[in-house]
Amino acid sequence: MSNTTSTKARRKRAHQKAGQRRKKIESKRSTLSSTELFAGFGEPGQPAPKK
Repeated sequence: MSNTTSTKARRKRAHQKAGQRRKKIESKRSTLSSTELFAGFGEPGQPAPKK
């Protein structure tokens, strides 16, 4: 394999991996935890807080 071919393959792979890493980091906090999601509902078994 020529030097140019291996360089192109390495660059392509590096770019793909960079995108995968970016997406992985972004996806970590894309969804709220259940505690955060239901925080406005108050304590379980108690009436909902009035606004």
